[in-house]
Amino acid sequence: MAEANLSGTFLPAHASPHPMANPGYGKRSAPDQLPRTAHDFAHLPPREAAVAAYIDRLPTGADISVKTLAKTLPYGQCALRTALNNLQRTGHLRRGREHLADSGSPRWITRTWFSRTARDDDWWAAFTRGDVPKESPEPPDRQGGPTRSRAYILLAALGRATPALSLSAKACADLAPLLTEWFARGATDEHVLQALTAGLPTPVHSPAALVRNRLTSKLPPEPAPAATRPPLRVLECAKCGAPGRPEALPGGVCGPCRGEAEPTRPATPLSPSAVHARVAELRAACRSRERTTT
Repeated sequence: MAEANLSGTFLPAHASPHPMANPGYGKRSAPDQLPRTAHDFAHLPPREAAVAAYIDRLPTGADISVKTLAKTLPYGQCALRTALNNLQRTGHLRRGREHLADSGSPRWITRTWFSRTARDDDWWAAFTRGDVPKESPEPPDRQGGPTRSRAYILLAALGRATPALSLSAKACADLAPLLTEWFARGATDEHVLQALTAGLPTPVHSPAALVRNRLTSKLPPEPAPAATRPPLRVLECAKCGAPGRPEALPGGVCGPCRGEAEPTRPATPLSPSAVHARVAELRAACRSRERTTT
């Protein structure tokens, strides 16, 4: 029961914030994830679901190494290592290295990419190449009712965290197009919540008017043009850490770690000069044998 309950919890109020990794390392969120729901990890066993839900809520750059997670979560390092490997197998996590194009540095940075939305091997292969397939911005409704957009869901949930900003269903529908433009410009849920809830007046006389004003006046600028070259990425085996092509790491595990025999390498082909020399030797041997028999 503790494992099942942990998936929806945060650190206690008296606990220290989760440690951050060294600059440039730590958690990286995969792009184009679907909005967060209460059912994101329902397909996982309780322990894996709890660990995934905790990591999902950590900010970019958080230290999600086994040792650090073991100091925060009620699991030992061995159990956490197994859980992370299972999250990799189910498509929520990948480990690897990345070199930022045009960075001017020869260093490769260790990365751990996390995706709340489970991805298959083909998606991770495309991500490694810098060619990420776009996901639908609106998840399918699980109850068979009308689909709610990401913007509508965030606005509807606003009042649960900040009661002064509780909005009606009509207000959420009217304001959703304004918030959709924020997402189109690269804003995250955390960025939006900070912009809407920071420094609220007391009292808030008209939540809808205040939210509309902030969505309009604080709209972030359009993102800068994308880099001409995507980052160079290499995935690594979850068990032995060996780098490899994505297609050679199904589920994030290499062939030898899955118990498969390594393919035999073909013999190195001879150079043209070596081929001619070998043919000359064979012809000389044939001529010598003919003279002997006659």
